[in-house]
Amino acid sequence: MDKILKNLVGIRTNVLLKNYTTYKIGGVAKYFFVAKNVESLLSALKASKESKSPVFILGGGSNLLISDKGFRGIVIKINMQDVEFLGDKVTVGAGESLAKLAHSTASKGLSGLEWAAGIPGATVGGSIYGHAQAFGVRISDAVESVQAINSKTLELKNFTKEQCRFSLKNSIFKKNKNLIIVSAVLKFKQADPKEIKNKIDEFLVYRKTKHPVNFPSAGSTFVNPEIKIKNKKLLEKYLELKEFNEKGTIPAGYLIAKCGLAGKKIGNAKIAEQHANFIINLGEAKAKDVLALMNLAKTKVKKTFGINLETEVQFVGF
Repeated sequence: MDKILKNLVGIRTNVLLKNYTTYKIGGVAKYFFVAKNVESLLSALKASKESKSPVFILGGGSNLLISDKGFRGIVIKINMQDVEFLGDKVTVGAGESLAKLAHSTASKGLSGLEWAAGIPGATVGGSIYGHAQAFGVRISDAVESVQAINSKTLELKNFTKEQCRFSLKNSIFKKNKNLIIVSAVLKFKQADPKEIKNKIDEFLVYRKTKHPVNFPSAGSTFVNPEIKIKNKKLLEKYLELKEFNEKGTIPAGYLIAKCGLAGKKIGNAKIAEQHANFIINLGEAKAKDVLALMNLAKTKVKKTFGINLETEVQFVGF
């Protein structure tokens, strides 16, 4: 082991990353470190800089596909989970489960995270990083400010909501990988706890019936394209496109299913029949199998609809 990294208290070697992802896919990390606070994160970043080791920041492991070869550097898992309530605002660590926070805020009569209650593996930091959204609500709707560390300068900086530069499934943190989210201040609206719980229950039932929750996956594979179809032949052939044009968003799962790919298997990976924007792990699936299905879906959708699907899943170690 590198002498510099050896001095980092708590560091582990040869850790199997599949155990830290919702996909249950991924090889070994050469080094693995859990950052429970800002100080330990800074220590890990300093050690990685001095040893010139590549770094990957790991949240809850969703929206992630790790290579079967693993990662030849140091994986730092963000595990900061402090939560502090002050009126209608919450200061929360980046490693806190988004689903857990949704239930915590609901119990205090704070509305705004009902949509997130059933998202497996999502953390507050990861959700801000990828600008998570569901049921017409975005995490940015609740964000007031975000605190992040610059891994190059090791400086701690506060970002206003505007400075986060949120866009479709994107943010300044996703564009600039040097910025590592450590905490955020979220603001909610006061509401009746019973009404909030009813909303959460509705969303949980929807996910259970519409999503393939019984198999490991990374969640949605592709971003739903926010475009309008103008091709008259396509509009005549696929009548639902007119409705999607009015909404301004086309479900990626619809496009994939209309290409006849729902249920398509490669190895032990499969495009789910229940929701074609999910690629599921039937058991011991390899990253290469998932990649092959992703590429097949992109090729077919491009050929059929002229749309370039944008991958929502992050790739590590490829």
